[in-house]
Amino acid sequence: MNEDAFWQLIEDCTPTGPDPDADLLAATLTERLARSPLSLVIGFAEQLSWALYRLDRKEYGHNLGEDAFLYTRAVVVAAGRTEFNRVLHDPTAFTPYASDLIWAESLLYTPDQAYKRITGEEWNRDTRYSYESFSNTEGWAD
Repeated sequence: MNEDAFWQLIEDCTPTGPDPDADLLAATLTERLARSPLSLVIGFAEQLSWALYRLDRKEYGHNLGEDAFLYTRAVVVAAGRTEFNRVLHDPTAFTPYASDLIWAESLLYTPDQAYKRITGEEWNRDTRYSYESFSNTEGWAD
């Protein structure tokens, strides 16, 4: 899955009503991915980790704890490509996300849940980029 397909899938699965913690988005994405080839699930996981990794930088940290920072970055991804790019190019645009304490933790489990539905097994996956907070050493360098 390329980056355009990733963002299109996010857009296609975004609910029309309020979904502050992206639970509906995650459920819809899981459904869609579970009906797709396994390669799409893997590609989605790679693109998701890449997007989260790109936001893993000190200018976004805002003194958030490890989990809070990860889940807040997930909210930015759940907001879609336009908002993600806005935040990526203007770190001050991350501040409202960090202040609101809205988390999109469920988005992180989407590929794992789809994988399990397809294969019946747990996915002990590694992606090229770690989405864990503070793993982007270049983003945290002085």
